[in-house]
Amino acid sequence: MLQLGNTKCSFLFCLGICILACSTIYMKANIFNSPLPSTDFLNHTNQSTPALKNCDILPPAAPGFKCRRTDSKNISYETKPDANCSLLQSDLHFIMAPLSKEEKDFPLAFIIIIHKELETFVRLLRAIYAPQNVYCIHIDAKAPEEYKTSVRTLSTCFPNVFVASVNEKVTYAGFSRLQADINCMKDLVKSPTKWKRVINLCGQDFPIQTNLELVRYMQEPKWKDRNMTPGIKQPPTMKYRTEFQYEEVNGTHVAPKGQKKGPPPHSLTIYFGTAYYSLTRPFVEFVLKDKVAKDLLEWSRDTFSPDEHYWVTLNHMKGMSEHNKHEYEAPGNYVEGEWEGNVRAIKWRDQEGEAHQGCKGQYVRDICVYGIDDLPWIIQTENMFANKFETASFPKALECMELWHRQKVLQNATVPIQPSWRLTTEVLINSVNSIHFFCIPLASRASPASPAATSALAVQSRCEAANARITRAPAAHTPGCAGLAERMRRL
Repeated sequence: MLQLGNTKCSFLFCLGICILACSTIYMKANIFNSPLPSTDFLNHTNQSTPALKNCDILPPAAPGFKCRRTDSKNISYETKPDANCSLLQSDLHFIMAPLSKEEKDFPLAFIIIIHKELETFVRLLRAIYAPQNVYCIHIDAKAPEEYKTSVRTLSTCFPNVFVASVNEKVTYAGFSRLQADINCMKDLVKSPTKWKRVINLCGQDFPIQTNLELVRYMQEPKWKDRNMTPGIKQPPTMKYRTEFQYEEVNGTHVAPKGQKKGPPPHSLTIYFGTAYYSLTRPFVEFVLKDKVAKDLLEWSRDTFSPDEHYWVTLNHMKGMSEHNKHEYEAPGNYVEGEWEGNVRAIKWRDQEGEAHQGCKGQYVRDICVYGIDDLPWIIQTENMFANKFETASFPKALECMELWHRQKVLQNATVPIQPSWRLTTEVLINSVNSIHFFCIPLASRASPASPAATSALAVQSRCEAANARITRAPAAHTPGCAGLAERMRRL
């Protein structure tokens, strides 16, 4: 009987080992390699990919873990006409709720002028998107039809995103670039969103500040009721821009006409500055209605790069018209202002060695297209946005900047973070296929005496230890530890 009992124990021991071995094989073959759900409007595999290497501005993962992207490298940003908008918003990681009451109570308007690189634009839009804001997209009329269709289709999935009602053939340094902003302003003042300020962007910009930081910056005492248009009185070296006439040629470039211009209307003093701004709503309404503003706009039609003098000139004007003694003063003007206002981080070639130590990417029209090694300089500038990024030239720079920015956005959120808002998650380095840990105590349902339950408890214990370091892992995209433990319990 003793020998029979020993044989029985040996048999049960071996049976337990076999169950554990089969369970391991089963999990590896059927759990970790099981397909993840996909959507029908984005052409991608929906499998997570390793987070970007050499992204030194990102904080390191916890010891024993590594970061992975929650989307695929093969994702397509082209939107089909029959797109499911809810799935699109989720799969493209748009944040679909205000992250704080402070932001909700101070809606912003954005003007985005685009002409190329759909992916760069979509990543810019999702970085700055918030449901309380409003976004006017101006598409260069010269852009390919497929590009225009994708942007228009994408905009239909968001009630606060729209394409400008009138789109210009935009020419670099031409009047059409200024007119594009004006077109969007005309549309924005009709929007039901009661926005407080408007910020203009191009498709190659990317935010440094979060939406919350933008709101707080523009409500600082210095800027609360002031327009932000960095610039100075037009220096002698820039007078050629407004003393001679220019014209746009075939939508490709601006050329001099060889004729001198008359003086500016209303004896205005012309200023020179950046084309980028942050403007109060009363100022925008002034631009669209006031005679002085309209006269200056018309006079600027044949100047060179008028967007670099128009806004800053209006923001500095204050005086009495010599013709009809009409007092003119723009709402929120900053007559004493010069280069104040952190609107853009730009590396100009002629400022190398002074404002920065060179471009790590490449210069295009004397402006740096950023490489990944430019990013430490960018995030230290405390500007609202950085320019320029190009996915085609330096994709790693944009990806790294995007991961850094989204992490900062979610850190300051005062509402529960949805899994789809995350661009990365942490996974155990040595786990099979790097499974994301997201634990629900299901293993306790199995009988503690069974080998399957013992193995399930071990997995659950490992999961719970990992979950102490990982919060809000995207359970919707992975089977997770709970499912793992449950399958082992059933064996």
